[in-house]
Amino acid sequence: MLNDPRSHGLWERTAPAAPATAPLSGSVQADVVIVGAGYTGLSAALHLAESGVSAVVVEAVEIGFGGAGRNVGLVNAGMWVMPDQLVSTLGPVYGERLIELLGNAPRAVFDLITKHGIACEDERAGTLHCGVGPAGLRELEQRAAIWQKRGAPVRLLDARETAEKVGTTAYTGSLLDLRAGTIQPLAYARGLATAAIAAGARIFTGSPVQAASRTGGKWQVKTPDGSVTADWVVVATDAYSIGPWVQLRTEQVHLPYFNLATEPLSDAMQRAILPERQGVWDTKSVLSSYRFDRLGRLVFGSVGALRGTGTAVHRAWAQRSLAALFPQLGPVRFESEWYGQIGMTKDNLPRFHRLDRNVIGFSGYNGRGIAPGTVLGRCLAEHITGKLPEAEMPLPSTTPEPVSGRAVQEAVYEYGAQATHLIGARLPGKI
Repeated sequence: MLNDPRSHGLWERTAPAAPATAPLSGSVQADVVIVGAGYTGLSAALHLAESGVSAVVVEAVEIGFGGAGRNVGLVNAGMWVMPDQLVSTLGPVYGERLIELLGNAPRAVFDLITKHGIACEDERAGTLHCGVGPAGLRELEQRAAIWQKRGAPVRLLDARETAEKVGTTAYTGSLLDLRAGTIQPLAYARGLATAAIAAGARIFTGSPVQAASRTGGKWQVKTPDGSVTADWVVVATDAYSIGPWVQLRTEQVHLPYFNLATEPLSDAMQRAILPERQGVWDTKSVLSSYRFDRLGRLVFGSVGALRGTGTAVHRAWAQRSLAALFPQLGPVRFESEWYGQIGMTKDNLPRFHRLDRNVIGFSGYNGRGIAPGTVLGRCLAEHITGKLPEAEMPLPSTTPEPVSGRAVQEAVYEYGAQATHLIGARLPGKI
């Protein structure tokens, strides 16, 4: 996108074409205007349109331009925060409500994929959270106990079982979550957009919002060549927020994350590595993740930005890490590389904001955008249509609070990842 092969990489090369859209021109009317064509905005548009509500989406660049088109494609249940800590932070009412919603969120994603025939390479074999060293295993044991106590279909695997499923002896164990899976993330976003248009929503791309004002009881959202007048505004721009609601960006710290995709591996290698097609991430503080795409490319990623000195550092680290994990691979060549930004909040939990009268949105997904974005977009639609009162929302309404020292924290993330990767995986068998 924008003629930048490092913005969306493999996903842009292999996703089905986006539905035909154009910039907004002239004045249009709607019940709801949605700002941002990522998972949250597109899910809200789809569910509103299916309820007979007139919805217009305005997107600054293209469908899935932000995190929706750049992430690794793990459809996970819950958040990074352990369930008990989530309850401690939000309280028992909102905490339990959010846990239940997000625990079932992968199923909602896969149900939409089935219902609308979305071609997005969905794999529903679960995910593997892999433990590095004794401390990693202890973390997984704690996670397993908490989720199993809540009846979730998760299972702690020992080192031998993990090696069978992953194809490496590098891990001390893993947590298999059968609720989860993988998708081609940009293809999913484009599929949601196609379904929303088919249901009656209108989507305009290349239409950044420059101003928003309330006139005569309605909102008017202005773009360079047009405007939308609506009763409601849904702000679904998250970590890529600009314009009138830039405060959603300033309450988050950007954590860069990159992915590199190999050429398609041989059938023998695909049988030896992740033969069941789970997605993987590990317990390291500067974590690694990987999964296969439908044609057998291994998509391998970690924290870091592919720009400046980081490009060469992260590439070299990825080569060393793959050699340490899977020596049977031999030399590999990466045919695609890309990166984006994850928005991290102070407590690693999302936010529900009522930014003004009839202006609402969720943001702050902390690297868990696919399933939460989908179900929270649905919640916004249900709230607007009266099906979900504010008292029953999964999160309390809060006011955006800028993060102090945000630029410094972002520099620490980017250059700290470079430093870690500069020395990482240099010893045989070490990841």
